[in-house]
Amino acid sequence: MVLRFTANGKSYEKELSGGDKDTTNNRMELLGVIKGLSALKEPCKVTLTTDSKYVCDSVTKGWVYGWKKKGWIKSDKKPALNVDLWEMLLPLLEKHEVTFVWVKGHAGHPENERCDRLAVEQRDKYSL
Repeated sequence: MVLRFTANGKSYEKELSGGDKDTTNNRMELLGVIKGLSALKEPCKVTLTTDSKYVCDSVTKGWVYGWKKKGWIKSDKKPALNVDLWEMLLPLLEKHEVTFVWVKGHAGHPENERCDRLAVEQRDKYSL
């Protein structure tokens, strides 16, 4: 994850990355958002750019709020996945003013390409 912010007229950039041996792409995408928002020390306006339709659509289309309201059951009557992470993310979305922007992965978006390289480095660490 690449965080960019301005404070007191100065611009800053911070990269965060991590991994886990036994996980899925969706879990890591959610965890990336959680870690990024958790790194913010005060409520912020955030533009969150992601190539994850799972994360973006679940929030912007309101699916996650419906799952929670129905006891973490989806409209197809199956249990929602990654409930532990959604429960960590929802309070952060209340704390910060987050605008989600979806970008196509592997399409030349500089920050998305950098995040992909960070993710591959972490995956390779855990693949040994």
